[in-house]
Amino acid sequence: MSSKKAMRQAQKQAYAKHRSNISNSRFDLKKKFLTKNKDVKKNKV
Repeated sequence: MSSKKAMRQAQKQAYAKHRSNISNSRFDLKKKFLTKNKDVKKNKV
């Protein structure tokens, strides 16, 4: 494999990892936020 091709592949992998980290962190934040809201609602009832 040429070094140019290897660099391109490495960049693609790094970008894919970056994108999945963003979506995962967003999902985790939503999850935490939702569980906090449920706890608050339970306390009120």
